Amino acid sequence: MSDRSTHSSFQFAIRAIILAGILAACFSAALAQSEDDVIKVDSSIVVLNATIRDAQNHPVSALQQKDFKILEDGVQQQIISFETQEAPFAAVILFDTSGSMESRISIARAAAINFLDGLRADDVTAIYKFDSKIDMVQDFSDSRDVSDKIFDLKADGMTALNDAVYKAVSQLSDRSEKRKAIVIISDGADNMSSHSAEKALKGALAANVTIYSLDMSSMETNAAERRQNQGVLRNFAEKTGGTFISTENGLAMREALKAIVNELQIQYTLAYEPADTKRDGKWHTLELRVARPSLIIRTRQGYNAAKNGKAK
Repeated sequence: MSDRSTHSSFQFAIRAIILAGILAACFSAALAQSEDDVIKVDSSIVVLNATIRDAQNHPVSALQQKDFKILEDGVQQQIISFETQEAPFAAVILFDTSGSMESRISIARAAAINFLDGLRADDVTAIYKFDSKIDMVQDFSDSRDVSDKIFDLKADGMTALNDAVYKAVSQLSDRSEKRKAIVIISDGADNMSSHSAEKALKGALAANVTIYSLDMSSMETNAAERRQNQGVLRNFAEKTGGTFISTENGLAMREALKAIVNELQIQYTLAYEPADTKRDGKWHTLELRVARPSLIIRTRQGYNAAKNGKAK
């Protein structure tokens, strides 16, 4: 081989290495951007929406501010706002249309329509479908009529559950309603998202969004995989103060969504300004106590402080 040929081959190899390095850097930067892109709320006030039920699972609606205590990292905080009256809510229904949902699309569709039936005049709901990508089916509206698009939905593609949750949170974070919720109708599998479940959850906690997850996994799914998928849906719900519901048929799902609508209408809304405001970017635990025995209390379990002077 001539010196010229050897030199050309060497230059080609160098260019290939440099190009590969650039592509790797771009990929890493894109991945870091998607993972570091945490939703932030422009406020130092921490708001909790709480559902209180008795031992028989009936809603408790006669509590007063003096009955409540809020603890952040074990330290009691001063409640500066307390609301018990019915208040409007904003919700996003996330409708799983991935290939694994093929046999249950009609059940999920009927359940979503049933949710809209329970809306009051000032409540608003948006519907998004997700598979390999996320698309809006219906924008925020107080209408009980569902878009005809929902009847054209078909199961196909992969599942971007975490990205769908993150998208819904970003839409809700701009809403003025104090009560915000996401209703996930899915089998819990995720094989397509650029965001992790942790990032999606942090976003929900940042925006004080309550997540209700309805498991639609097939009984034919591998048991270990089903438990793992249910664990993801359960974690979304429990950490944000919502509920995880495993449904076996259409009637059970419709009743579950009816219960969620009713619950959103009778929550307690409390707020405080942290006594020891730390901009450390760390997780801060929240505990809500009520001065009555045997009550079931559900609210978000904490939030991530910001490092830039904005509470998350």
